[in-house]
Amino acid sequence: MDELPIGRRVAYWRTRRKMSQQVFADRLGKSKSWVDKVERGVRRLDKFSVLYEIADILQVDVQLLLGKDPERRTDALNCIDQIEVEEIRAALERYDSMSAYFDARPYPPPLSDMRKAVNHAWLTYQYGRYGMLTRALPKLLRDAQAADAGYGGDQALEAAHLLAQVYQIASSVLRKLGECDLAWLAADRSMAVAQRADDQLLAGVATTRVCNALVAMGRARPALELNVNIANRLAPGGGNEATADRLSVYGMLLLQGAMAAARIGDSATVDDLLTGAQEAATLVGGDHNHYWTSFGPTNLELHRAAAAVELGDGGRAVEIHHGISEPAFNALLPERRAHHLLDIARGYAQIGDVANAGDMLLRGDRLAPSEIRCRPIAHEVMSDILRRTRGAPPPPIAELAEHMGVGV
Repeated sequence: MDELPIGRRVAYWRTRRKMSQQVFADRLGKSKSWVDKVERGVRRLDKFSVLYEIADILQVDVQLLLGKDPERRTDALNCIDQIEVEEIRAALERYDSMSAYFDARPYPPPLSDMRKAVNHAWLTYQYGRYGMLTRALPKLLRDAQAADAGYGGDQALEAAHLLAQVYQIASSVLRKLGECDLAWLAADRSMAVAQRADDQLLAGVATTRVCNALVAMGRARPALELNVNIANRLAPGGGNEATADRLSVYGMLLLQGAMAAARIGDSATVDDLLTGAQEAATLVGGDHNHYWTSFGPTNLELHRAAAAVELGDGGRAVEIHHGISEPAFNALLPERRAHHLLDIARGYAQIGDVANAGDMLLRGDRLAPSEIRCRPIAHEVMSDILRRTRGAPPPPIAELAEHMGVGV
């Protein structure tokens, strides 16, 4: 691609966006003949204003049209780049269900195929393979939206359920990679679709995704209020049976509420919500993955440590870490473990122990490299370690920092 003339690159991206020359010309306010001449190299593109307009219509970074690589977050894993962000954004901007309301329903993909694809996407996320997931998400979003728009009757409920899950997966990985606005949009969509799927627990999990995005955007107080509000509505008791599914979703709402409370420094609320989550985890009776929550006693302790870090008590976080059962911790999926090790790296950094902070990053990188190399918060921790290390950093830390693209 880098060696192609600019007109050929325009043609390539126009074709990838499934636009005819006429449609592209109409959106650009030019003639079809003008587009054809540009793509054949007969007419030069020498105005940056036109280049930026073309890039906007094609939803690509203008650097791609110029034959240069857009800025990437990592040179090793290619976690997510501008192309993938825009592909996901374009998929989130589709409204297939609304079009189907006015027109004939599109031919949807088989639900059996969708179930397999959604389960695979969840596992890809929980194994921390974010680059692989972001490359698969645009098609998965389009397929799930087509299924949601294309099925009626009982199948419509399942299609909506699958679409809500895909939105949740998208929200989770986008938030980790720092795309908070898109994470919020995807989570908000998930809440709306979960209501159509007539599944309160799915809507409860979607609520945690919305709140995570809100916290990432600096809106911790409304996130706390929303988590607690929905947790109270889903709490076991009264007409709500205390099933493992319900307890897991309820417990995760409390845990995410505790994290939001920690972000605003409300330690009393953190303790109250963690106590409620502990009661739910005890009733669940072990570490499970109901509704893809990974909720249980061990995940509770991971959140307890994370909340301590958010409150600025790194020593407490490290103490909690050392008290976690190693077999139970090792039984968790890689994303959860690597996420926790990143939290503990932050805890060690808070108490000035940069050597152990670095060791936690290295351990997390061995488990799920994307969790360490792709997350902005991990880059902040690595920068802090490099800045506070006397002399040259140890070779493994220097190598990981290079992979992350982090310098002093």
